[in-house]
Amino acid sequence: QVQLVESGGGLVQAGGSLRLSCAASVRTTFSMYTMGWFRQAPGKEREFVAAVTWGGSGNRVYYSDSVKGRFTISRDNTKNTVYLQMNSVKAEDTAVYNCAAEQRGNAIFDIGNYNYRGQGTQVTVSS
Repeated sequence: QVQLVESGGGLVQAGGSLRLSCAASVRTTFSMYTMGWFRQAPGKEREFVAAVTWGGSGNRVYYSDSVKGRFTISRDNTKNTVYLQMNSVKAEDTAVYNCAAEQRGNAIFDIGNYNYRGQGTQVTVSS
């Protein structure tokens, strides 16, 4: 069983920065999990934001086109935590952000491929 707890959301002005954290409680080694960030805005479908693959897959990072160059995903395996650094935020980044985990996951773009997900944290960008 994996428990994920997101934090760091809040209200930020357009052009500002925010860092989200997702702390994982895992029975096995955290580095064995592919970690993803997804978001869902009101009235819209959930969408992929970013992912970092598990260690055996090279810790590769992936981003959606809408956040590439502005957001950075990283992981600290010593703290069982994955981060999403959000820079130059825009009003359209307003959403509930969820992190998700999948052991040795390789299909990263669909949250349905992750067995575990957190409750989410709200990010609101004011223009």
